Amino acid sequence: MPQLDPSPWFALLVFSWLVFLTIAIPKTLNHEFPNEPTPLATETDKTSHWTWSW
Repeated sequence: MPQLDPSPWFALLVFSWLVFLTIAIPKTLNHEFPNEPTPLATETDKTSHWTWSW
């Protein structure tokens, strides 16, 4: 049964993980967002209660 022979599949697995770890991970870690998030204001708006007419 050739599918149980680990030699070609293991080499392919190791090679694909080496490519992933050397190319894809540094590209995603170097990604920068164009706009930095601004913190929300700590002050709350002063709201008044609406008095119902009935």
